[in-house]
Amino acid sequence: MNINGQNINFLDYGNKNGDALVFLHGWGQNIEMMQMLGEPFKQDYRIIIIDFPGFGKSEEPKKVMNVSDYTNVVETLLKKLKIENPILIGHSFGGRVSVKFASRNKVKKLILLSPALRGHDKKGIKTKILKSLKKVPGIKNLEGWAKNHMGSRDYKAASPIMKQVLVQTVNEDLSDDAKKIKVPVILIYGNLDSEVPEEDTKEYERLIEDCGLILYEGCTHYAYLERLNQTISIIRNFIK
Repeated sequence: MNINGQNINFLDYGNKNGDALVFLHGWGQNIEMMQMLGEPFKQDYRIIIIDFPGFGKSEEPKKVMNVSDYTNVVETLLKKLKIENPILIGHSFGGRVSVKFASRNKVKKLILLSPALRGHDKKGIKTKILKSLKKVPGIKNLEGWAKNHMGSRDYKAASPIMKQVLVQTVNEDLSDDAKKIKVPVILIYGNLDSEVPEEDTKEYERLIEDCGLILYEGCTHYAYLERLNQTISIIRNFIK
């Protein structure tokens, strides 16, 4: 479907008379990473799974996008599909888009899977070095080298435009958006998550009025997949 001049790939299946479950994948991922969560619910719910711009089979953005821009893509798509008041299920970056969406649209419930609040490694040594490089006159080329050699795996794998998008989205703080969410929220987090700091998770729990935190011991950033059956059971009970 054409959304704001971009071809966006998505799946739309299941029970068209049921509530819509909208699945939003993490950075560097695609529909397939969320489809295994959607399949068990197709008999009773309408399943929408989206490839974000720049991932899967969706076109790369023509300009640098931020979290709000990605949220606008979801809003426009759901409006064209005549879907209102959905239940959003987002992993990592998809969780961030879910938070932004719920802060400015009507939703029934929200399931957040390991979402960052303020971005990755914001206070880490890599960020400090890159910030210091920006202060040195005529050092732009070296700054680019440092990003490629010190940056995250996501950054290294991205195309030039997506590298700019990653920097833009990572630097956004969603604290104010989280405060606006009034619907029930479940947050699932693995205690071995090396991508999202534990303090982000605790801060989400504090900022969102009705938020329950479920900690998966011994699980990583992909806790929802590492305990897939448990995650499906939690979602099923939560959305009934």
